[in-house]
Amino acid sequence: MTGNQLGALLMMGSMAGFTFNDMLVKTIGDTMPLSQILTLRGLVTSILIYILARRLGTLHWKFPRRDWWLIAARCVAEVSATYLFLTALMVTPLANLTAILQSLPLTITLGAAVFFAEPVGWRRMAAILVGFCGILLIIRPSVDGFGEGTLYALAAVLAITARDLVTRRMSTEVPSIVVTLMASLVVLLFAGLASTQVSWEPVSANGLAAVTGAALFIVVGYICSVMTMRVGDVAFISPFRYTGLLWALLLGWLVFGDWPDALTLLGAMIVVATGLFTLYRERKLSGG
Repeated sequence: MTGNQLGALLMMGSMAGFTFNDMLVKTIGDTMPLSQILTLRGLVTSILIYILARRLGTLHWKFPRRDWWLIAARCVAEVSATYLFLTALMVTPLANLTAILQSLPLTITLGAAVFFAEPVGWRRMAAILVGFCGILLIIRPSVDGFGEGTLYALAAVLAITARDLVTRRMSTEVPSIVVTLMASLVVLLFAGLASTQVSWEPVSANGLAAVTGAALFIVVGYICSVMTMRVGDVAFISPFRYTGLLWALLLGWLVFGDWPDALTLLGAMIVVATGLFTLYRERKLSGG
């Protein structure tokens, strides 16, 4: 398996983890404040990641100073992305926010080309653009839906782009699990401080189960998102971020009863097709 193929699998795993986490958080969003949910989830997440790191024997802190600066920058980007995304989510229709976030493969690919001089062939760039058209076909955002949250969403795209690009500059001396743990702890600290400004609600058994499940899925998302930015070519891996929308379509139907119409299914097929074409191009270029 090539580095690009591994990166694609990790990206798909990351998207699945994050989407399942979003679904669980959404199901209990009306029962307690969001900062309380994130604090409880962050506590469970941090404990799970710490235990995993200790069992793997990869928990150490002896890194070059340059890596410490990169870890700090990534943590700032992680907290910024979390705050901006959740703020946008509170004031922006989900379809419109999703439309903006699907520009991430483009921004990351272009960022890697501009800052890291990574090659981006016209075929792969065309595949990304076609995939983005498929995303627009799926969600079909209305012009009226773009309100004050648009700026927050665009800022979140920039923060996530910066986070992923910074991750790629870290040396191999930094274990991915350590980067994941640092991100989880910083988000926990941020959510904990924010939760002091609201009244906490009692946590039901269902709420506790949802928070625990969200923590498990966010651990998968965190670890895969860190690892996927450290292997392969960004231009190849980025289109597989679109698979998160395929998970969202499936969960929306199973959990919330949202059945996709014909145009939505057509858009999903276009997204899958662009991902398969990108995989085909990688195998052809690598002689596989």
